[in-house]
Amino acid sequence: MLSSRRWTISILQRLLRPSTASSQCRLFTLSLLSLLLDPAAVDDVRSDLFKRHSDYQIQIHDRSIKIDFVWSPFESNISSFIRSIEGSASSSPDVIVAGSGLWHMLHVTDPADYGGKLSEIKKEASKAGVLEHAFWLGLPELVETMLNTEEKRLNMNRTMQESYRAELGKSGMLKRDGGQFLLIDVGFLSRECGAMCTEDGMHYDQRVYDSAVQIMLNALLIESQQRV
Repeated sequence: MLSSRRWTISILQRLLRPSTASSQCRLFTLSLLSLLLDPAAVDDVRSDLFKRHSDYQIQIHDRSIKIDFVWSPFESNISSFIRSIEGSASSSPDVIVAGSGLWHMLHVTDPADYGGKLSEIKKEASKAGVLEHAFWLGLPELVETMLNTEEKRLNMNRTMQESYRAELGKSGMLKRDGGQFLLIDVGFLSRECGAMCTEDGMHYDQRVYDSAVQIMLNALLIESQQRV
């Protein structure tokens, strides 16, 4: 389906912490590349994709697809990225996948502040002509007893998780609430997979992110058919 036109896909993610290689959007990108490349090629790009503090870009010429992973260490970076492509058809990607919340929950631990940051993203995304296809990766289910530090177990408890998810709902940035981002509910996917699918209570097996990629592709297919 994606090979029917030239696609540019930008993937933005708030890393959990600078040294965390297996951030949610990097895992999502890896799943997407696993569909587009042969296994040997995926192994070759893995080390570049998971370099800390770094962007990643790949062009898959035979499929007319360009993928950018944009390292976005703050929610404000996502707002700035969207602002940078406003009104520019040449620089605006066909698809944007973004997500944030884990780092903020761990180090700021303030749902209201997080909600304010999401409102800024929504404000930028709501401007006409900015986004064609936009997806938001929801927070995964965190298994408190498996989190590997006391700080995580204290700050990322179930009550805090629910508060952060509620702020996403109140932000108005999701399509179901009149916004521009279609939610990819990683929380639901990770709960369905269960605790056996995670080793640290936070990052899940690739099958969760494979499912997330399929949700995105199905949505793109439905949207393309509706425009025919």
